[in-house]
Amino acid sequence: MKVFHLNNPASGNGNGSRLFHKINKEFEYNSIDHEAVQTKHAGHGTDIIKNLNFNDYDVLAVSGGDGSLFEAINGYYANKSSKRIPVGVIPVGRGNAFARDLDFHPQMWNDAIHNIYFNRTKKVDVAVCKSNGEQFHFINILGLGFVTDVAKTAFNLRAFGHLSYILGVLHRTIFLKPFSLKIEIDGNVLERENVFVEISNSRYTGKDFLMAPSALIDDGYLDVVLLNKLSRTRLLQCLPKIFNGEHVKMKEVECFKAKKIKIETEPQKLLTPDGQLIGTTPIEIECLNKSLEVIAREEVNPEE
Repeated sequence: MKVFHLNNPASGNGNGSRLFHKINKEFEYNSIDHEAVQTKHAGHGTDIIKNLNFNDYDVLAVSGGDGSLFEAINGYYANKSSKRIPVGVIPVGRGNAFARDLDFHPQMWNDAIHNIYFNRTKKVDVAVCKSNGEQFHFINILGLGFVTDVAKTAFNLRAFGHLSYILGVLHRTIFLKPFSLKIEIDGNVLERENVFVEISNSRYTGKDFLMAPSALIDDGYLDVVLLNKLSRTRLLQCLPKIFNGEHVKMKEVECFKAKKIKIETEPQKLLTPDGQLIGTTPIEIECLNKSLEVIAREEVNPEE
């Protein structure tokens, strides 16, 4: 077996860099032949994987967070190699939401490598999004509205470190302004005054937000969560409920499962696919059922 290891040194506030050599040592400990490359700037991961010859490798391992995986997946689908190889997720980022649905957690990054050795795989869904003539894939979640506005504000306030997200939430709550949403879900058209839309392949977003409790990464559907117009007080009541998925019980929240989705908004809204600020409405999204092979957890036979 030969593994191509893509590492994002900036992931997890530098955690990727700190663990880079330990990860490579773990490959050696598991007798896995590997080649390791670190990304140097935003978008570099996509370029590296896009131009990689998959015929020379058996597994693509990605050590980083959800953003690192987003870049790798987009490079993967742009790659022209005749061979397809499974993707192994090594969670060393801040969120690791998709890895969580594979039952790999940040403190268990070496366990993820152990499972690469066994090369047990499963096929999972991936979403493809078309936005104003551009196309990209996402594997975890795409948001727009309040969630994206908060992310943008937090990015602009990143000098405040961990406080940037809290400041972003407070700022956007004070200046809360619902927008007009037209969403088509498998042919059914809905019009709403909306606060945010989240389209999920996996259950979690970020580190701890259980945005789509019923989502499955291999069921052929994306879970759509709409938070419709509400007061600032109700919004502040809603946000902590997302930690345990209780927000879906609120009257302002609607949930759907969909294979194809079209969205128009007024005004135009920014997107956050897998936490990245990329694209704007209008958009068309489709679930690609079991389109990607990934390394899965080795299941131990209880009779052994």
